Amino acid sequence: MSAVVVVGNGIAAHRLVDRLHHHGHRGTVTVLGAEPVAAYNRVLLPSVLDGTLPARALALPGPPDGTVVRLGTRVTGIDRERRLAHASDGTSHPYDHLVLATGARPRIPAVPGLLTEAGRLADGVTPLRTVADCRRVTGGQVAVVGAGVLGVETALALRRGGTRVTLVHPRPYPMNRQLDATAGAILARGLRDHGIRLEPSRQAVAYAPGTLTLDRGQAIGTDSVVVCAGVRPDARIARAAGLAVGTGVVVDDTLTTDDPHIHAIGDCAEEHGTVPGLATTAWDQAERLAATLCGGRARPRASVPVTRLKAPGLDVAAFGPPGPAADVEETVTLQDPARGRYARLELRDQRLVGAVLVGYPQAIAALGALGDQGLPVPTDRLAFLLGAPAERHGPVEMPDDAVLCHCNNVTKRTLADSWRRGARDAAALAAATHATTGCGSCAGAVRDLCAALHAAEPRPEPAVAEAVR
Repeated sequence: MSAVVVVGNGIAAHRLVDRLHHHGHRGTVTVLGAEPVAAYNRVLLPSVLDGTLPARALALPGPPDGTVVRLGTRVTGIDRERRLAHASDGTSHPYDHLVLATGARPRIPAVPGLLTEAGRLADGVTPLRTVADCRRVTGGQVAVVGAGVLGVETALALRRGGTRVTLVHPRPYPMNRQLDATAGAILARGLRDHGIRLEPSRQAVAYAPGTLTLDRGQAIGTDSVVVCAGVRPDARIARAAGLAVGTGVVVDDTLTTDDPHIHAIGDCAEEHGTVPGLATTAWDQAERLAATLCGGRARPRASVPVTRLKAPGLDVAAFGPPGPAADVEETVTLQDPARGRYARLELRDQRLVGAVLVGYPQAIAALGALGDQGLPVPTDRLAFLLGAPAERHGPVEMPDDAVLCHCNNVTKRTLADSWRRGARDAAALAAATHATTGCGSCAGAVRDLCAALHAAEPRPEPAVAEAVR
């Protein structure tokens, strides 16, 4: 019997609690969440901005029976010697294992006026990290500062809702960490086609209510400023407790800090010198740590990390870590600027190690499946990119733990289990699991899985009626 205390109530913490139950954890599990609301999927916050989803639709399933969840409870300190987590409500929680899943904090650029003298956000300024942040974005004109993935998704969501949007970015093209210049230029054109005013290679230099001033003296009228300038791991609790902290909370292969009773997962954790910041990585870490705490062992998944723009009408994805992949044996490039399409595949031993794709939705979905399974890319690269069917990359052939919906981290097993419980079509599965409610790119795979499950379902033997004369 062991007591596990989880600090944080985001998707990493939620997944950990679920997997502890799955692996048969014996003991207590207590979750201390700083937000006053139950766990939800913050990846879908842009869908709240455009009205596609109500805030309540982001809620994650409730925790397993017996889990104690204390909402609105912030951890104020850790007594490592006595193994106690002290909380803001005056309570203290003993632990055998403490798991830090504190996520990340938004980075606010040092632009005069964005913060008050007291260090608080000025009126009309907000990041986009919580449901409460969505409610602070008001008015018919909004400036979005930062055109990374979240900034682009936020700008598109606001535009779909009828808001006039200016997107300010200090780099020459949006999503510069994930895309190369060719793909970035195509995305920039797509954003302008959607009615977004894009200001690349520009810096915000001052803010006053109603006006965001850029370098060279350009003033932009705005009712709200949404800051999407990146995040930093929230390692404040770990640092105060004397744990090793680099960019994030430093952990080893078992997700354990330099204190054997304290672990870290998700956006706050630094593993092998990196903080991936991907939901799929957080889920993998939660699975591995749950298995370890229950006496087992799980290896990291070998799948290629995927960054996908969750925006209807713009099919953009990057596979692998940012920057050129190492030890590439083959690079395949396809450019079709007239149709706004571009692809660059980097392969080693016929397998994907990195890629950038714009405008090829079928290839994006297929590459995700191949990367999850470690399968080779079909030898007819052109046909593959153009959407010709390839062998062995459909949802039926995927392993049960393969992620079909990357926006919501929904696995094939979760979808199949929901189907067997009565969610027998794509709409019902969306309601049950939230699959397809993000960028929608997995809709075809979900429909294919439904069809395969229907086809494999045993049919009852027809009744034989005996004729009575």
